[in-house]
Amino acid sequence: MPIVLASASPRRRELLAQAGVVFEVVASPAEEIHDPSMRPDLLCELNAHLKAAAVAALRPEARVIGSDTLVFIDDLPLGKPADLEEARGMLRRLSGRTHQVCTGVCIIEPGGETKCFHGLTEVTFLTLDDAAIDAYFSQVNPLDKAGAYGIQEYGEQIIAGIRGSFDNVMGLPVDLVVAALG
Repeated sequence: MPIVLASASPRRRELLAQAGVVFEVVASPAEEIHDPSMRPDLLCELNAHLKAAAVAALRPEARVIGSDTLVFIDDLPLGKPADLEEARGMLRRLSGRTHQVCTGVCIIEPGGETKCFHGLTEVTFLTLDDAAIDAYFSQVNPLDKAGAYGIQEYGEQIIAGIRGSFDNVMGLPVDLVVAALG
């Protein structure tokens, strides 16, 4: 039975391939919901479901995996920044603090059976001044990443440590996905 990843994220593709999963990619056309009043886990799972459902409608014979990653600090979600100034503001807010990264996953089976779950990882940032933020941005494009950073790209310049899954921070809690695929 074919497996379809409902994401154009190169990080998710890389993680799933490294886990030995054979899959196709169909980017989801679904619009994400941005509701800061929702709990982080529920918001990420809802967005993952929306993405998976949109692709499952196109590929009803396949197992479809949708995913959504958000950074949360002070119970506020940080998605992808709209521009560099918003990205700088995000890193300033994360500087010297611990935040949560939540990745929601939804797997829709042929016939409609749905499994939704999430991974949660705590990430602690180094204290960053504007020079450190500019140096990081000179090496990494923050505009395509939740919270304006990627742990896998020069993460040592901004991250003091994590508690939980590294893969989850990259965008896909691979161990949970592989277990759910069985």
